[in-house]
Amino acid sequence: MNTKITIAIDGFSSTGKSTLAKQLAKQLGYIYVDTGAMYRAVAYFAMQKNIISPSGFDKTALIGLLPSIQLSFQFNEVLGFAEMYLNNENVENQIRTIEVSNYVSKVAEVSEVRAKLVEQQQEMGKNKGIVMDGRDIGTVVFPDAELKIFMTASATTRAQRRFAELEQKGDKVSYEEVLQNVEERDYIDTHRADSPLIIANDAIEIDNSDLSKEEQFKIVLDLVDEVINAK
Repeated sequence: MNTKITIAIDGFSSTGKSTLAKQLAKQLGYIYVDTGAMYRAVAYFAMQKNIISPSGFDKTALIGLLPSIQLSFQFNEVLGFAEMYLNNENVENQIRTIEVSNYVSKVAEVSEVRAKLVEQQQEMGKNKGIVMDGRDIGTVVFPDAELKIFMTASATTRAQRRFAELEQKGDKVSYEEVLQNVEERDYIDTHRADSPLIIANDAIEIDNSDLSKEEQFKIVLDLVDEVINAK
């Protein structure tokens, strides 16, 4: 398969965007970039610096420290995917907690944060052959992507999936807390002034509430084949 394209996967939290993107990248031999991990890493940084907490969020302080934030992905051969590094420290596990989830959408609202990360993301994908998932990939990062997918599912379905993931990791959290987090993130993501979560005009929407990972993968892989064969 010599023709390489850009695949943009957007959608609501906990719709399995990253799982699908990893499957596609592995199947196609493409680079995979989890932009959500990048925003999570910035949120984790802000938490570590006491810039964001239950008592408030000092956006000015975070903006001032952005030049000191270095983000990179390093491939883990054992796991089979790239992990998130913040200032040369592996933070893959730390950024997946419910605490980070509670803050990530607020951090992602900051225009200066988005500008910094979007620039890095566009640089990563300049040679195509990339699968990137997030909230604004098909609308802002790669508006000319050859294939755009928008993933959705009911809030309760997504909360159940996320709750099961956290439980499996040993995190002590209630389903009600996870559902509240999902609904709050949905609201913030769709209502922020800078690059809100919207479906691109040329995106293909997939509701995976009742789809297995295998069924979803086949649907999207068929779409990839259609796009590549049409080129």
